[in-house]
Amino acid sequence: MRFIGLYFVSIVFSASLYAETVTINAEDDWAPFSSMTRNKQGVEGLSPSLISAAFHTQGIEVKFNPVPFARCLYEVERGKAVACFDTSITEENKNKYIWHKTPLFEEGLSIFALSDSKDKNLTVKDLEGKTVSITHGYSYPSVLMDNTRIIKDESPFDDTQLKKILLKRVQYGVINTTPGTLMINANRNYKGKIKIVGLIETSVFYLNFSKSHKDGQRMADIFEKGLQEIKINGTYKKIERDFKEKNGLIK
Repeated sequence: MRFIGLYFVSIVFSASLYAETVTINAEDDWAPFSSMTRNKQGVEGLSPSLISAAFHTQGIEVKFNPVPFARCLYEVERGKAVACFDTSITEENKNKYIWHKTPLFEEGLSIFALSDSKDKNLTVKDLEGKTVSITHGYSYPSVLMDNTRIIKDESPFDDTQLKKILLKRVQYGVINTTPGTLMINANRNYKGKIKIVGLIETSVFYLNFSKSHKDGQRMADIFEKGLQEIKINGTYKKIERDFKEKNGLIK
């Protein structure tokens, strides 16, 4: 009888630990920030770790639905999903979604070129008249996308950008600093042959919540509260430090 009583208490406690479960669309191919696990049963990276921790402080369990980024955005805009990550705010998308106030994280958006290039400290202005690869479906800053003097070449993946640079099909590629650096270091065909030659900007990333989904605004408010809490209690810094150590980003 005592065993049954304890078991019942355990069930009640477990049920009350998370009062609600939310399913969020997750980008499936942007390691190390958000990518599908090898067994294709979930996602891993800095973003899902931070998002889970933030929602957990508010008593909400998170399930992730890994999808290509273009679909991630589309389903949120249509109200088929409550939120998607990782998204930066641009002139094109700022009014399409609900945004939480506190950024999820910041990351450089770098300019890559062949290692024998003499270019350094390039900015957007220096790309005018050049052929520059970008990844289809990604959100890039207006300062890049609205500059019609830059010849833009779309690639399906960031890795494709690196291949095009190596084959001299484009002069430059625009990839976020950490993913680009890790891809180069992990591939002997790229390592020592491609380098960073400039910076577009330091991008700020968020979850974009749906204006069409019934829980969009509510979940955005809950997440903002949770994100602030893990920044205050030290959880954010611990997750960030563990992430950097795992990926060899701490020198």
